[in-house]
Amino acid sequence: MQANIIQKPTVREALLYEKLRGGRVRCLLCERRCSMEPGASGFCGTRVNIGGRLYTLVYGNLSAVESRPIEIKPFYHYWPGSYATTFSTWSCNFACPWCQNYHLSRRKPDPLVDKYMPPEQLIEYSKYWGDEGLCVSFQEPTLLLEYSIDVFKLGVSRGLYCCFVSNGYMTLEALRLLRESGMDGLKVDMKGDEEVYKRYCGGVDVDVVWRNIEKAREMGYHVEVVNLVVTGVNDREEQIEWVVERHLKHAGAEAPIHFTRYFPAYKFSNPPTPIKTLESAVKLARKMGVMYPYIGNVPGHWGEHTYCPECGEAVIKRMGVRPVRCKLDKEGRCLNCGFKLHIRGRILCRRRS
Repeated sequence: MQANIIQKPTVREALLYEKLRGGRVRCLLCERRCSMEPGASGFCGTRVNIGGRLYTLVYGNLSAVESRPIEIKPFYHYWPGSYATTFSTWSCNFACPWCQNYHLSRRKPDPLVDKYMPPEQLIEYSKYWGDEGLCVSFQEPTLLLEYSIDVFKLGVSRGLYCCFVSNGYMTLEALRLLRESGMDGLKVDMKGDEEVYKRYCGGVDVDVVWRNIEKAREMGYHVEVVNLVVTGVNDREEQIEWVVERHLKHAGAEAPIHFTRYFPAYKFSNPPTPIKTLESAVKLARKMGVMYPYIGNVPGHWGEHTYCPECGEAVIKRMGVRPVRCKLDKEGRCLNCGFKLHIRGRILCRRRS
């Protein structure tokens, strides 16, 4: 099969790997750092050792392309009210049993049948839709590194913002390459404490995720954190408090954190998260010092709105993923008290009449 795929447009030599003895290679894309003998692929199945070189199978191999509001990611403090051309590939480097997009994340790429979309064509879609940015989402975007870099460079040259919706398990080398390409937005899914990562996510190290959140801030990324609160898994108060403590340490008090409602999916059938659990999480986070805690996946809830940390005014009101009222000036200052909120990019939601 490898002789047949090497010429396929979705197969390109990987940017991040090292050669080992005996024709083996080690992938340096994510912190699994898979070691592969010739003919073998890593955990995610998107990278394969062909003749002692590592190749990605997903360059321009897209599973979805859509124009979507940035709040759906969710990004609430990054270009609020804007739309992003959102795209994805296949597979994942985690193994979460409650995955909402398992039809994408559990499917391995097949270069013999998969289609190829050049970076220029994706940018044309963005231009046609009138989107303000580019976002890699739906499954783990780190696996699409080489393609994302090329797309982002084109996008930045045309005035588009660039961001990832990620599990945050990339290497620092990957994080730097993405920043150099023009990406400046990173939303990280925080699954829970160490036990959750070891038991449910495929034996990965939670400290790596917090490290990347901190390093991303140092590199100039806008960072938002989402904690999907799964019933019976990470919903105890001490677990939420643990997440908030580390959020304050590594992301900072000004970084938004979203406590998102879980619904049964894929291999997990625990009941949906009680809304009161999410409300308690937001109140706890605010009490501990987080400036912008939110509730997600509960359309119409007060926890979707952005409140001024200084005076408490609801300065951005949302209905689901749609901002419907804004009480901020063009610089992001509260119209009630003048406090400047921590927001990256232009504010495109409707202002108060």
